[in-house]
Amino acid sequence: MSTGRQKRRANQPAVEPKHRSVRGLSSVSAQGPPSGSPLSIAKSAFSGRALWISLALIVVNVVVYAPVWNYGFVNWDDPPYVTENPHVLGGLTWQGVAWAFTTEQTGNWHPLTWLSHMLDVQLYGMNAGGHHLTNLLLHIATTILLFGLLHRMTGALGRSAFVGGLFAVHPLHVESVAWVAERKDVLSTLLWMLTLWAYVGYVRRPRLGRYLVVFLLFALGLMAKPMLVTLPFVLLLLDVWPLNRMSLGADSPGRSGLALLWDQRSVVLRLVWEKLPLLALTVASSIGTFVVQRRGGAVFGLDTIPLSLRAGNALVSYVEYIGKMLWPAKLAVLYPYPRSLPGWWVAGAILGLIGGSLAVIWAARRHPYLPVGWLWYLGTLVPVIGLVQVGNQAMADRYSYVPLLGLFLMVGWGIPELLAHWPDRSRALPAAAVVAILACAITAGGQVQYWKSSIALWGHTLEVTTENSVAHNFLGNALANDGKISEAIVHYSEALRIKPDFVETHNNLGIALGVQGKSNEAMAHFSEALRINPRFEVAHNNLGVALANQGRIDEAIREFLEALRIAPDQADWHYYVAVMFNKKGETSEAIRHLEATLKLNPKHEEARRMWDHLTSQGRKSGPGTP
Repeated sequence: MSTGRQKRRANQPAVEPKHRSVRGLSSVSAQGPPSGSPLSIAKSAFSGRALWISLALIVVNVVVYAPVWNYGFVNWDDPPYVTENPHVLGGLTWQGVAWAFTTEQTGNWHPLTWLSHMLDVQLYGMNAGGHHLTNLLLHIATTILLFGLLHRMTGALGRSAFVGGLFAVHPLHVESVAWVAERKDVLSTLLWMLTLWAYVGYVRRPRLGRYLVVFLLFALGLMAKPMLVTLPFVLLLLDVWPLNRMSLGADSPGRSGLALLWDQRSVVLRLVWEKLPLLALTVASSIGTFVVQRRGGAVFGLDTIPLSLRAGNALVSYVEYIGKMLWPAKLAVLYPYPRSLPGWWVAGAILGLIGGSLAVIWAARRHPYLPVGWLWYLGTLVPVIGLVQVGNQAMADRYSYVPLLGLFLMVGWGIPELLAHWPDRSRALPAAAVVAILACAITAGGQVQYWKSSIALWGHTLEVTTENSVAHNFLGNALANDGKISEAIVHYSEALRIKPDFVETHNNLGIALGVQGKSNEAMAHFSEALRINPRFEVAHNNLGVALANQGRIDEAIREFLEALRIAPDQADWHYYVAVMFNKKGETSEAIRHLEATLKLNPKHEEARRMWDHLTSQGRKSGPGTP
């Protein structure tokens, strides 16, 4: 017989809490974390089948990317990041560390990326395979962390494995992994994933120390690549799903989304307040990055690319990234910026994005992963979508490295739920997932092959894009470095047909013509480069060399000195000036520039020999050997 107290409890209506707690994780069905203690959930992330899946993810990564071990560096950003950067080539030194934290070279402040390249030189020297290996190891580590994180948060083993597999071998990710200079991508994303792991730990047991770990990892991620500025926004999305720290109203079908948010306003405000220190880092990094890139000349002005064209290109790019995710064909290292866009492209992109947004809002109550994944994709692309245009690309595969995770979540959780009532789903879905990942792996393996050399990379880019002046220019450089001067000139000329004011190409074509002995034509192109950009120091130096070869010493000295005025830290250019002054018999000026040469590069053998020769003849009285 039941007691009166028991009867009262039985008759008492169930009371649902008005707000979900912001502490801890709720137990939800397949959409959220599994029941059980946090410790048991964490331990299950890498136990049993999860361990085998982790090993499979490692194997598929190795199989796809193994060829990069035999690849060299390419001529697209690898020179300033590694092969021609004296600070990096010196290995990991205290002077290098100081430089890494103070330089604005390449238009970015990312000291951890510089330090990682220095460490590679310390470990592997200039063996490019070792540098590629580091990229691959970072990508593998991120893949495993992603799989473990999703499994930890949701308990869904198969879906987590599918998303991890897509991240591992999707062809759009090849650029981030196979390109040494894109170390910032794989390094920062590893830190992104570690930040998410730390955040989940903090949510389970909120402590100041745990929050400080989140803050520190986020700061380190920004020091590898500032694109991570959207991470606090992603943490708020994870608070909705799968962490379930606030509800989208699955249990309140009659209420509007705005009403639900208003009911949970204290929870929402608390979650936003919790992110304020991280948002402060985002603001500081965004401002600092813009300032550095603007000072470095990487930010294009509105006079170069109008705001209307930027907005149109951004909208179209959002749709094109989705298209390339679904059908990864004609991938290129550089997609040229369009001179104009058909109005129906922009209109179609607007309708597609609005339609997608309305669809996920409609499905949000029952399927919260859809708005979370959609907003993840839209939001994390904002820093690189081109409203603030940095560089001359319309879009870039590497920019999708993190954003595509949002779409992968939508696919990984959406398809199983869409087919929830299909009787054969338990056999068909795993098989389809394996086929999809294998198809991505095969396509990615083919894409990896284009990174074996600069000629292969740019040759393929020209096959899949049109009117690509940058690709013609860099293919010309690669051919010139192989001694194929005539072929290089063909591509330089084509680049100038597409973009007549391409300063770098005028300079490169001048060099190639000079090699062929056509000095007058060479000087014409150097002069044209300087007409377009009078501060192009390389063209000043090269024009000086051409003038010197014609015996026009005074004019050559004038060009060398102008180059040094713009870029005073070039040891070779000081040496060229010294040679010119020595030919004029102005020994003191020659020695002054030799001192500058040897100060900048103590191992400059030609300058050392010339110094010894001049001082041994007693032509200089004053300071001793520098």
